[in-house]
Amino acid sequence: MKNMLFLLVCGIFLLSCSSSSTQETEQNPDFQGSPNPSSNEWSIPVSEVLDGGPGRDGIPALENPNFVAAEDASAVLRDTDLIIGFKNGNDIRAYPHIILDWHEIVNDNINDVSLAVTYCPLTGTGIGWNRILNGRETTFGVSGLLYQTNLVPFDRATLSNWSQILNESVNGSLLGEKAELIPLVETDWGTWKSMFPTTKVLSIITGFSRTYGIYPYRDYRTNNDFFIFPTPKDDRLPLKERVHAIIDNGDAKAYRFADVESLGAIKDSFRGKDYLVVGNSEFMVSFELNGSQNTSQFEFVFDGNSEAIVQDTNGTQWNAFGEVVSGSGSPLKVSSSFMGYWFSIPAFYETFLYE
Repeated sequence: MKNMLFLLVCGIFLLSCSSSSTQETEQNPDFQGSPNPSSNEWSIPVSEVLDGGPGRDGIPALENPNFVAAEDASAVLRDTDLIIGFKNGNDIRAYPHIILDWHEIVNDNINDVSLAVTYCPLTGTGIGWNRILNGRETTFGVSGLLYQTNLVPFDRATLSNWSQILNESVNGSLLGEKAELIPLVETDWGTWKSMFPTTKVLSIITGFSRTYGIYPYRDYRTNNDFFIFPTPKDDRLPLKERVHAIIDNGDAKAYRFADVESLGAIKDSFRGKDYLVVGNSEFMVSFELNGSQNTSQFEFVFDGNSEAIVQDTNGTQWNAFGEVVSGSGSPLKVSSSFMGYWFSIPAFYETFLYE
């Protein structure tokens, strides 16, 4: 078994490093912070930071990639393929897992938003970061390091290392700095294009030679006994079950698809804050409610013909990004949350389960 895992990791390394172009690390000399790649100071146990194999940029992040129209993407994507979606006004974009599995980070510019879509295929976590650090734009790359099986990005301005799930720099001159979260929605392609038919989709024409659509880690996504790297395991749920986690400092609360499938819209409290969790068998999103919103009752209304997913008793409807679709209510505030495999949440946070 150990030999099989070694060969698997080596194979991924070779595939990750073979490309039609290379990507060099460029530092910004005007950036307010000095590069310190050799720093020995870490805010996480350095003995648990593991070398994943490919090395820095061995898995090449994408920068300002190409996009195609939804009808063209449907020739490549199946309706059941997972995507990570982003919306900025009328600019709506989908980042398919079949591409993120091979690149893990996409540095994109959408109007006035400098977005890093960070995705770790080993923890199933897709999280959006603002690429403006200390007032200046940078890009993120894949360091090749892992902490608790999770992606460790680095910023090219200072070479500081970051924890994706902790959303903060854990090593380097930006140690302790938090990443500003940008809301993303993870769902399947069929659901996303029915919500947002004018979406653009990340193209498989990336400049790199990859077998997009062929998952690089065998049955890792579905095999609860298959782990490439050691990590703590919490047996309250199947380890690879996808859950929605709301984060509050060092704590998390996890919601299962079974929870929202039966109820559609859940009002819940966590760490003194009130939340609305909305979804079905294809997606889950959550919002932090203010005082006036918390007095309302909510109903799940997504029917596949509109972007509206939830409605209150006054008739106001919202989409998955908390934007008002119809009615006179105020926007819903997207919570600090993300989707991920169950095991990855208690590996980083004191985690509670919704009952």
